[in-house]
Amino acid sequence: MKTKISEPTLKTLPKRRVTEPSKQLETFASPRPGRPFEIVFETEEFTCLCPMTGQPDFAKLRIIYQPDQLCVESKSLKLYLWSYRNEGAFHEAVTNQILDDLVAATRPQWMRIEGDFLIRGGIRTLVVAEHGSPKQDAEGCRRQATTRC
Repeated sequence: MKTKISEPTLKTLPKRRVTEPSKQLETFASPRPGRPFEIVFETEEFTCLCPMTGQPDFAKLRIIYQPDQLCVESKSLKLYLWSYRNEGAFHEAVTNQILDDLVAATRPQWMRIEGDFLIRGGIRTLVVAEHGSPKQDAEGCRRQATTRC
């Protein structure tokens, strides 16, 4: 006789920890402290709320940095960026706050945040905030992920 196998349901599936937004940024030791190299994170899914209207604002964020001793862990960065989804923030303020929080967590040699906010009212907003100065490599140039010296 065949045994009927029931389909899993929410009640029968094992309990899982639900992922939630978090302001906690986790770090790990740089694999090459003292060597100038860049890490680039990009997302086109950043959202926050306009503090004037409560409407969602969407942005492409680009985070470029040269770590010193610490690197930011990417999943914690994702959850951190997600935490802004229901917060009201001006574009200029949120871009600078992200820079401040990442600098506090990683203490990088250099960091740049670019917040490219989608058009609202016919105006596109691009906010760029920077911390520190990039180190040069042995050839005397700063290498970027998109260009070569």
